[in-house]
Amino acid sequence: MRISPPFGYKQVVPFKKTHKVRLLAPGEAPEFVREGAAVPISHSEFVPAGRHYPIVFISGDGKNFNAVAVVGMNNKENLFVSDGHWVGEAYMPAYARRYPFCMTKVSFNQVEQKDRLICVEQSAIDENGEAMFDEKGQPTSKWQDLERLLGEYETDLERMHEMCSILADYGLLEPFTMQAKLKPE
Repeated sequence: MRISPPFGYKQVVPFKKTHKVRLLAPGEAPEFVREGAAVPISHSEFVPAGRHYPIVFISGDGKNFNAVAVVGMNNKENLFVSDGHWVGEAYMPAYARRYPFCMTKVSFNQVEQKDRLICVEQSAIDENGEAMFDEKGQPTSKWQDLERLLGEYETDLERMHEMCSILADYGLLEPFTMQAKLKPE
């Protein structure tokens, strides 16, 4: 079995009910988001993210596109994070809020499986962390909220991929390179 971690995650492992997880404090941004100029967004995030950030479509191959909220103008710059926390009332994308959890595609014998697997960043597993299930194996309310966020985000991300495919098929998205320079004050 091969698990591919999503962008920004280092090493993910399948989440087990027995894991205790070190969660981020409310509003705290994961390290990779603190140092990123863009954060992936999903379909339903266009309106809340668009109120605070420019939204652009990126592509590695010029054919498959993903939407991101631009949060900085330079590499390793997020203008919406200060002291490790998202600032003010700016919308924090679900990609950052779900950390250290994610859902990943799994491959068996080099064949990508249809279903996704809930995973957790391995470095966040900690005996002093928070249990997501009680002694009887029942989910805590915190886990129920996180699980709902994960499921809704993944479903919404699929909608985003479908939308991007349609836009690309109609030739509405064209690759180009852009460089922005801020005026010195």
